[in-house]
Amino acid sequence: MRDFTVWVGMDVHADSVVVSVFGREGFDPVERFEVMPDDRGLARLVKRLRAHGSRVGCVYEAGPCGYELQRFLSRRGLACAVTAPSLIPQRPGDRVKTDKRDADKLGRLYRSGELTLISVPDEQQEAVRDLVRAREDAQEDLLRRRHRLSKFLLRHGQRYRDGQSWTLRHWAFIRAIRFVDPNAVAVLDEYVIGVHAQIERVKKLDRLLEEASKRPEHASKVDRFKVLRGVGTITAMTILSETGDLRRYGKASQFMSSTGLVPSEHSSGARRRQGAITRTGNAHLRRVLVEAAWHYRHRPFVGAAIRNRRNGQPDAILAIAHRADARLHDKFRRLTTRGKRSTETAVAVARELAGFVWAIGQEC
Repeated sequence: MRDFTVWVGMDVHADSVVVSVFGREGFDPVERFEVMPDDRGLARLVKRLRAHGSRVGCVYEAGPCGYELQRFLSRRGLACAVTAPSLIPQRPGDRVKTDKRDADKLGRLYRSGELTLISVPDEQQEAVRDLVRAREDAQEDLLRRRHRLSKFLLRHGQRYRDGQSWTLRHWAFIRAIRFVDPNAVAVLDEYVIGVHAQIERVKKLDRLLEEASKRPEHASKVDRFKVLRGVGTITAMTILSETGDLRRYGKASQFMSSTGLVPSEHSSGARRRQGAITRTGNAHLRRVLVEAAWHYRHRPFVGAAIRNRRNGQPDAILAIAHRADARLHDKFRRLTTRGKRSTETAVAVARELAGFVWAIGQEC
């Protein structure tokens, strides 16, 4: 970054890119302009940036416009980085927000080295990540459709009490329900069809993820992450697609922090006060780690499924898995015994599980 002679902050939107160019000194930009993010506008952007020499560094916030601008500029020999929006320093007294001010702020902070930059995925990694997130969206839609059906039945006095929901017995109970009013019959049929259609959608995406996990570039890494309890194919693919190369994190604590699972802190003087987790980081990664952490509430018995997943893996990977079994189960047991709520315990265990994921990532 210090090799740059010009720093460029860009506020990127679907229909405009506001650009602020800063030299080595000065509070105000030496140039500010706006372009359209189309072929003509981006060509004009490249031309005006090249006019400042070859040592130009650009930055913009990660957002809904994705990484296409970063890739476009990089292919044309212009250094471009992307910063994490949640980690951009904010001044408490700043109450005015415009596109120009945002571009100016990014340029100044980039020049001073105050921005936290993210790793930009390549097109292949982003495609896998989109597939993982599409499956996550489908699962959420399935949950909503099931809720609509169950609440519709509850409003009509139909409540299932003979075991877990959405089993074969539960579906037999739903199929046996008969309404007199044709409108109620139509609504029930529509909700049932919607749930079954969504189940098929989830299954289709599961198959696509399973196929993607067996490709040469993913297979060995997925198998290594799966030695951990609670980490199946979908969780392993989520870790791979959301993090990329875990070796870019120098310490396990840095990876833990990127998941948002570390506690917030407000300490002063001799008093240290910690609060809830920061939730500053990758929410998709945080969710799968918490889900996997629940598996460590059980005694670490090596059953057939775990044995098959660990079979043939390197000794270094197996040693990490065995340490995780003992340490995380013991932590889950100790915290719940002390009266900690199981939901809070799962988050604490997920934080340490992230450390074991990082350790395996160093071996991939």
